Amino acid sequence: MQHNFKALKLSEISNPIAAELKTFEAAFKASMQSSVPLLDKVTQYIYKRKGKQMRPMFVFFTAQLCGGITPATHRGAALVELLHTATLVHDDVVDDAYLRRGFLAINAVWKNKIAVLVGDFLLAKGLLLSLNNDDFNLLKIVSRAVQQMSEGELLQIEKARRLDIKEDVYYEIIRQKTASLIASCCACGAASAGVAPQMVDQMHLFGEHLGMAFQIKDDLMDFGYDDIGKPKGIDIKEKKLTLPLIYALQKVSAAEKNKMIKLVKNHHEEKETLTIILNFINAQGGMDYAAHKMIEYKNKALSILAQFPDSNAKESLIQLVDFTINRKK
Repeated sequence: MQHNFKALKLSEISNPIAAELKTFEAAFKASMQSSVPLLDKVTQYIYKRKGKQMRPMFVFFTAQLCGGITPATHRGAALVELLHTATLVHDDVVDDAYLRRGFLAINAVWKNKIAVLVGDFLLAKGLLLSLNNDDFNLLKIVSRAVQQMSEGELLQIEKARRLDIKEDVYYEIIRQKTASLIASCCACGAASAGVAPQMVDQMHLFGEHLGMAFQIKDDLMDFGYDDIGKPKGIDIKEKKLTLPLIYALQKVSAAEKNKMIKLVKNHHEEKETLTIILNFINAQGGMDYAAHKMIEYKNKALSILAQFPDSNAKESLIQLVDFTINRKK
């Protein structure tokens, strides 16, 4: 099978599972329903503002690759989405964030107390969906990811205070915070198709490598430019150290490093600071290094897929990998 390098939109990649995604959407919406009118209002608001649906796509394509989509695959996709949505609702409270995907976050519309309770409700709904169907293996996979996401967030908070993150700690943070969720999607897909535990582990590793590449791409985009030609630098404004900057800081003297860290710490809101930091990163080859690392993780993910015979599901997963590192947002 020819590897298709043409940049595809997510909607084109998802075409082969369009029917599954439609069924999933209805089931996901139903899984959030409640007899409490306020809760129903909030969950409908969440449903209308859902994201790109990459996570369900990973679950379905991985299940196809490993033998076929089953009712458990649909429950796995809903479980991942319920628990992920719960963590997003809680994250917005933790981060004092009032926007999510360009819309007002739950805590901005209904305040923190309601947002926390809604997150708890979604978490419980996900747990019950699995327990009521004896999907213990799926619940174990996704619960482990939620644990790692919490640990990764706390590790980042702990390290961010000193703003001196080493490269290996950075990888550990993004493995837990971002890659663990994509890994759990792929592991759920494989487990729902009924394959041996070793194969589930392989697909978990595939998702982990891809998740690492996904996060490094996010880092690179943060130092890219928005539509009006200004670097976004959201991570700098939030005093987060990402791979391009971590690498650049490793390359210079202690005095230069301290000077840059002070800039991030004390002047992170200023536009001039952003330009200085961006020039510093480019001068030290930070962007190129991060791009190289992203491709390394991408290739690790593809090498796992290469062990499978050619199929439409394999081709779709390869397209998803390409989309991950070529996306513009």
